Amino acid sequence: MKPGTQYVIVWQFRVGQENEAEFVKQYGPQGIWARLFRGSNGYIRTELKRDVADHLCFLTLDWWETEEDFSGFRQQNLAEYERLDKELEGLTEKETRLGAFWSEP
Repeated sequence: MKPGTQYVIVWQFRVGQENEAEFVKQYGPQGIWARLFRGSNGYIRTELKRDVADHLCFLTLDWWETEEDFSGFRQQNLAEYERLDKELEGLTEKETRLGAFWSEP
C-alpha cells in the first residue's frame, strides 16, 4: 500500500423498479450497510451512485482506510454481514462485485 491511499470496494447492482426506493434507503450512506460498517475501525464512508442512462443501475462504493481494516471488519461481523446480505437479496435483480481499488484520498 502506498502512503496516503484509501481502499474502496465497488459493487454494481441492478434493481427492480418496485424495489428502487427501498434499495436506495438500505444501500445509501445512511442505510443499514453503512450503519453496520460505521462501528468498525478504518471505515470512512459509503457512496451510492445511480447510472444517468439507466436509473435502475447503481454502484456502491465502500471506503476504508486499509484492506486490513475491511478484512478485520468482515471477520468480526461475518454472521451479521451474511444475514443482511440474505435479508436484502430480494431488492436486487443482479449483484456484481466490480473489485477493490486503491484511491488517493
